[in-house]
Amino acid sequence: MTQRVLITGADGFVGKAVSKALVQRGDSVVGVVRHAQRAAPGVREWLFDANDFEGIYGRWPVGMHCDAVIHLAARVHMMRETTADPLAAYRATNVTGALRVAAAARRAGARRFVFVSSIKAVGEGSQGRAIKETDEPQPSDPYGISKLEAERALMQYDRESGLEVVIVRPPLVYGPGVRANFLRLMNAIARGVPLPLGAIAARRSLVFVDNLADALVHCTTDPRAAWQTFHVTDGRDLSVSELARGLATQLHVPARLVPVPVSLLKLAGRLTGRSAQIDRLIGELRLDSSHLCECLGWYPPHTVEHGLLETAAWYRSAH
Repeated sequence: MTQRVLITGADGFVGKAVSKALVQRGDSVVGVVRHAQRAAPGVREWLFDANDFEGIYGRWPVGMHCDAVIHLAARVHMMRETTADPLAAYRATNVTGALRVAAAARRAGARRFVFVSSIKAVGEGSQGRAIKETDEPQPSDPYGISKLEAERALMQYDRESGLEVVIVRPPLVYGPGVRANFLRLMNAIARGVPLPLGAIAARRSLVFVDNLADALVHCTTDPRAAWQTFHVTDGRDLSVSELARGLATQLHVPARLVPVPVSLLKLAGRLTGRSAQIDRLIGELRLDSSHLCECLGWYPPHTVEHGLLETAAWYRSAH
């Protein structure tokens, strides 16, 4: 059965992939965007430029109803924070903003609200076993704290309003259009820069953007997803060195990985004041996504190899 779905952040990296998946399914899609002509083809744009979705309740277009909302818009994790009170800024967008969208959508007839959180709401690493949805969250930065607070606030609103809230926690998302650290890694590999990653064996979960989009469509449409929290991954975890080698293969360049001992990388992190970044690079962060598979019968439609192939093909065409 087709649905009317509203997506916040529809013009973003993940938003475009989700929009495409919904349009292909035959759904009617409205994308909330700040700038015109940024959303995927087939998406009706709603220009809304107020910070933190302030006033969305009163500015909701008359007659625009929706069955479900996928809330992707967020203040994202920033490596170089410039705000005097980062936690307050994250809360304003990620908690208050999400609640405003949920309340306005509920008024417009929405029954399902899919909140795209982050594994950072749980923590920065796993210790010898994959993180489950039932594990005690221990977020370590303002972004992660705000995402966890948003999850809990939405679940409370769920109990009060009857809105079916679904929480989805992805790890690092990659694919065509990826930015930030993943793009920097690809740039370095493509230029043949020697990288000190050859000795890193710890594995980290990833999710290809089209796999995430497919999972979000299931969470939007499947009755069994209501009131659930899901981790979503590609189903196969790679070490950073395996990831770099896989990207090099798809980019058709040699992998220049230097086997620098992890102890030396940690020392370099301490000496340069970048211990947190080094810890994320060398540490394990594995997610258990079996609950999503068992509850909804969902399995990632694309392999890691396909995801890296698509990402590398986009990179070669764009750079």
